[in-house]
Amino acid sequence: MDKLEWSALEYEEKDRSTDWFWALGIIVITSSIASIIYGNYFFAALLVISGALLGFFAVKKPETISYELNDKGLKIKNRLYLYENIKSFWVQIDTTGETKFKPTLFIKSERAFIPMLSIPIDYEIADDIHSIMLGKGVVEEEMKEHASSKIMESLGF
Repeated sequence: MDKLEWSALEYEEKDRSTDWFWALGIIVITSSIASIIYGNYFFAALLVISGALLGFFAVKKPETISYELNDKGLKIKNRLYLYENIKSFWVQIDTTGETKFKPTLFIKSERAFIPMLSIPIDYEIADDIHSIMLGKGVVEEEMKEHASSKIMESLGF
């Protein structure tokens, strides 16, 4: 089998207006002040730190991630997910032509922390990925993007 390689951005970059950052600052400051008024200083500090980190990650540019399907498994950057450790997969493509969602490869692994991976793919390689995964004995199971991802996307994250 030849290896199949592709690359994609770590996440979809969004342009955030200065109003978004003002709203973030106002929410963090007012909730921190309320926490201080109620005597919860630790929570106030946690809010300030999390707000600063959120602002930092909002301006960070996404990294280009390289993916590779080879004889051993799925390689993401330098981490290899062996076919034996992949519980199931799903190749999500929009067959209606309405482009409701982007083509995505979902992988359910045996990891305890974040067991489901969502990997962006191109329409052109979707059938190849599907046939390779089935050929390696990986179970096909329908999966969808988690509802929290859709909520975060609607909030501008």
